[in-house]
Amino acid sequence: MLAGKKILIGITGSIAAYKTPLIVRLLIKAGAEVKVIMTPASKDFVSKLTLSTLSKNPVLSELFDEESWANHVELGRWADIMLIAPLSCNTLSKMATGRCDNLLLAVYLSSTCPVMVAPAMDEDMWHHPTTKNNLNLLYTHGARVLNVGNGELASGLVGEGRMAEPEEIVGELETFFRTSDQLKGQKVLVTAGPTYEAIDPVRFIGNHSSGKMGFAIAEEMANRGAEVTLISGPVSLKTKNKNVNLVSVVSAEEMYEKCAMHDDYNIAVMAAAVADYTPIKVADQKIKKNGAELSLSLKKTKDILGSLGKIKRDDQILVGFALETENETSNAEKKLKGKNADIIVLNSLNDKGAGFGADTNKVVLFFKNGNPKRIDLKLKSALAKDIVDSIIELKS
Repeated sequence: MLAGKKILIGITGSIAAYKTPLIVRLLIKAGAEVKVIMTPASKDFVSKLTLSTLSKNPVLSELFDEESWANHVELGRWADIMLIAPLSCNTLSKMATGRCDNLLLAVYLSSTCPVMVAPAMDEDMWHHPTTKNNLNLLYTHGARVLNVGNGELASGLVGEGRMAEPEEIVGELETFFRTSDQLKGQKVLVTAGPTYEAIDPVRFIGNHSSGKMGFAIAEEMANRGAEVTLISGPVSLKTKNKNVNLVSVVSAEEMYEKCAMHDDYNIAVMAAAVADYTPIKVADQKIKKNGAELSLSLKKTKDILGSLGKIKRDDQILVGFALETENETSNAEKKLKGKNADIIVLNSLNDKGAGFGADTNKVVLFFKNGNPKRIDLKLKSALAKDIVDSIIELKS
């Protein structure tokens, strides 16, 4: 699977850099071609001689010296994938904000190949909100973020933050290359984000959905070769993969109409938080505060998941989401049957770190034919991989 693949490895200033020579060795043994870039700080943790010997290529660390200039654009185009392992908190911050003060960052910013990162840092740094925000920025820019391990850290503490083990990282690379054409030729429909139901020209009924889960699923589908149509309500997210066609809508009615236009899908994942009700009448002008109370008459919106379920062919797979606050299991099972879905992904607002706005999520998958599958809390980008894996299992 890795034979003949061109892999560019970036090493940053972390004690976990001692693991990187083993990654290089395993990749070379598997037949890959490997080139290595080091940040200046990483040279305190691992030697260039070791890495050049194992990779059978010169190791680069400077944009230029007195005799030569490293062509960072060429490096980023040479590779089939760029792996940064370990990714330190410092380099993570620079990547997220576009800093370019060393060769590794210059290659990252000019690369056209996929990027995979293996974070490594102390537990408190890993859990800091700034770190989570930076990781999410990397994800929205298209990077594949590997999960960290739980164990003994360089500080002497025990907790999350350990870089994934070399064998795990090589396994992730094998999975990447194995699955890159897994859904080639498949048409996928994904919905994401909230819908806004107008009350007047300036006010609306909506919810707190960020669209992160739906966008993550769309990107993962495209990463596996699918042609993806992503219909999204108002969000601030952007797509990275050129195989994702983003269709922006505002209201539930607009989302319903766009989904109806794209019903010739192989897989549909309805991850949007569509409003259940919309005002019967929308005021032409801004409603003034003339009294102590304001009454709104609402009507049900069209059931997008249910409508797709009614016309679903046997060769189509339909996935819905259920966000619940009580009676989660019974409500998810009822929705699975009532909407003629193949999978219902259950979110619970009672789970810490899950639900609207968060970068992480934990879910339970309910299958039309099969036992439920619980997936513990992880980044939504990682969770998207698990969800897509489960969908592909249904197709096989």
